Amino acid sequence: MTTRRIRGAAVAAAVAVTGVAACSAPGGGTGGSGSADSVVIGVASEPDTLSPLLGYGKDGNSKLFDGLLARDADLELEPALAKALPEVGDGGRTYTYTLRDGVEFSDGEPLTSADVVFTYRTILDAKTNNSYRSELDAIKEVRADGDGKVVFTLKYPYAPFAGRTVLPIVPEHVAGDQDPNTGSFNTEPVGTGPYVLSAWSKGEKLSFKANPDYWGGAPKVKKFTMAIVEDDDVRATRLRAGDLDGAVLPPNLAATFKNDSGRKTYDAKSYDFRTVTLPTENKVTGDRAIRQALDAAVDRRAMVDRILDGAGRPAYGPLPSDDPWFAKGIERDQDLDKAKQILDKAGWKAGDDGLRAKGGQKAAFTLLYPSGDKVRQDHALAYASDAKKAGMDVKVESATWEVIEPRMKNTAVLAGFGSTGDPDYGLYTMLHSSLAGDGFNNMGRYDNSAVDEALDTGRRSQDEAARKAAYDTLQRALVKDPGYTFLTHIDHIYVLADRWNGLTTQVEPHEHGFASGPWWNIETWQPKK
Repeated sequence: MTTRRIRGAAVAAAVAVTGVAACSAPGGGTGGSGSADSVVIGVASEPDTLSPLLGYGKDGNSKLFDGLLARDADLELEPALAKALPEVGDGGRTYTYTLRDGVEFSDGEPLTSADVVFTYRTILDAKTNNSYRSELDAIKEVRADGDGKVVFTLKYPYAPFAGRTVLPIVPEHVAGDQDPNTGSFNTEPVGTGPYVLSAWSKGEKLSFKANPDYWGGAPKVKKFTMAIVEDDDVRATRLRAGDLDGAVLPPNLAATFKNDSGRKTYDAKSYDFRTVTLPTENKVTGDRAIRQALDAAVDRRAMVDRILDGAGRPAYGPLPSDDPWFAKGIERDQDLDKAKQILDKAGWKAGDDGLRAKGGQKAAFTLLYPSGDKVRQDHALAYASDAKKAGMDVKVESATWEVIEPRMKNTAVLAGFGSTGDPDYGLYTMLHSSLAGDGFNNMGRYDNSAVDEALDTGRRSQDEAARKAAYDTLQRALVKDPGYTFLTHIDHIYVLADRWNGLTTQVEPHEHGFASGPWWNIETWQPKK
């Protein structure tokens, strides 16, 4: 997962909203829907594309598309376009899926195995601009076995492969005649999902209507709109005014709706964490002593309490402390004395002003955060304050992602990551040296041979104990050689009008708000009587 792809994979980096969009109802009226069969949700960002060939909906819940499999409320895999979970053979090297009968795309054409083969082969084609191709690295071949079966042959046994097949399937008869990078399918999608796109006003809203012929049954919520509202305060204001039925909100703003009898607050646990990338090509952040000192200097607990209002947990690494894959014993409190000792030993000496330097190089660097994101801003400022106590000067700057992207090679960024399902899903793209500088993958260009070996073992081993040991080794290596300063794991907070039954939340990835949230299963909602 990448930071900006809260705008590109499932959903994305913030997009500016015009004054008109901020003041008028997304549906074109002057107020919220007030109806149980129509929903208007306020989110901070919009997709770059609606094509799964470029990464949209790759983790499921796109609403426009389905994968061979899906995840239930507990993140367990269940059949979707496939009749059943796959048959696994050849020591974990083949996965065979039998397709569900009678499934049609929203244009009325039937789903066949050729569509599945087309989808995966197009994504695996190097000419397709899908930055998540490495997630399907294990696939050697995908082929159709008649119209109703698909067989994946893997290069090596890949334990979590079935979870990759929540990836949405696209129709070859529509997308096959187009350039996947530039074709109209990116904005005019055709899928098998419970909803179809009815309109997309860039920077303002995406509107969807129920697919009456959906194989899972026609949804009771007939229309829903995702209103793109970048500013947290504006989203809260529009929700309070009745312009929105629900919204993603930071904890402090969600708390203002606590006594509202007509709305409910949903607190979703997540794998989503905030971290500071420490680029190796920067003379300061590339110094291991600086990185170790920053790790010791940061007060994670204070960030949870003061910035998140308790809606989160300290992040001691990329996996939350209550995850079964978490390496026990790596929890650590702020230790300013340790931070100072590390710097002293490495030759970073404090001057009269308290700022440290080594060989004429000051212990100073810039930390960028995406403009408009108050939670990241607060994390960045707290981080800079903690660093200063140990003699390091961190200059905090806000910028758009268009400005951040070319600078992140050698400038620290207050980033967000986190993926559910299996440790391999988020950790490989974030840490493996082979992906250093590959777009938003491995943003800090981290390079640690022990971590690479652990990632490869975790990806290729079929033995759960061996995988657990590998990810344990990885997390402990990150403590010794922190290419990132992990800060907090964040709970996602939503406020929604109390007019429906069946709302739940999943443990969520970093990319949330558009495909996650209590509306992750909107097609199953029932209006309250």
